[in-house]
Amino acid sequence: MPDSPRPANPRVIVTRELADGIQDRMCELFDAKPNYSDTAFSRDDLIAAMAECDVLVPTVTDQIDAEMIANAPSRLRLIASFGAGVDHIDLAAARARKILVTNTPGVFTEDTADMTMGLILSVPRRLYEGEKLMRSGKWQGWKPSGMLGHCIGGKKLGIIGMGRIGQAVARRASGFGLSIIYHNRRQLPPAVEESLNASYAAELDDLIRECDIISLHCPHTPETHELINAERIAKMKPSTYLINTARGDLINEDALIKALQQEKIGGAGLDVYRREPQIDPRFLDLKNTVLLPHMGSATFEGREASGERVIANIRIWADGHRPPDQVLDGWV
Repeated sequence: MPDSPRPANPRVIVTRELADGIQDRMCELFDAKPNYSDTAFSRDDLIAAMAECDVLVPTVTDQIDAEMIANAPSRLRLIASFGAGVDHIDLAAARARKILVTNTPGVFTEDTADMTMGLILSVPRRLYEGEKLMRSGKWQGWKPSGMLGHCIGGKKLGIIGMGRIGQAVARRASGFGLSIIYHNRRQLPPAVEESLNASYAAELDDLIRECDIISLHCPHTPETHELINAERIAKMKPSTYLINTARGDLINEDALIKALQQEKIGGAGLDVYRREPQIDPRFLDLKNTVLLPHMGSATFEGREASGERVIANIRIWADGHRPPDQVLDGWV
């Protein structure tokens, strides 16, 4: 059936505070309701918002499940998510209700790759421990055996998920003398592999056994849920470092914490966690772990660009056209 007319001035509800310029522009273009308090929406808040808007603008921390979508009034026509990930939205339920979902892919690629590279450097070289030592006032000066870590030049970096961000990490890592091995659902074309100096591991476990540093860059799906579990951690070298700037659900945190506590692997650099903003308190006592507060995409430039993409998706949809960043193919 043809799509019914779309509102010329759609009611837009935004679940978190965005950049001032983005919020002002949304209010100019639409009947928009920003979240100036930046208080995270509860599930009930989300349900209430979905009942009174044409367009919902959630973020990656807003869990929108099948029941919420199934019970949403017919007025809700577009979920224009702020961010690249869409695992917080039940896409099958949205498809069933003919609710369009858009995201902002590619905006945070370079920012997240920069942060990943920072963790790749920080964990083996113990930068966090060194900075903490300086602030403690207990540093007693340089000595040959002081703050020894591991160099990264000549080591093997395993990248799991070779999409935009994985490839951006590979480009950076090559400049530090790391050799790149990657695992992906599909092997990249030979020309791309050559440009990245990357070799393909068809079997994930082969990459895990061989690499000195492993970095996760795949989306969270049922297939990748707890991709790094106790069995795979046991296959890592005792000196392996695990880096995660993708999604916390890719790792079985209990298995990782036990391995770190027992020094079965070299360390970990984490920017994402299973139950954000809650974090397993056992992480806090680990010396071989660098913990960041989900800040891989936290740049002024990136957040501004993501907001502009959200606005573009809403405007194009409201004009009766297919948004450029639609997630569900075939729905307009």
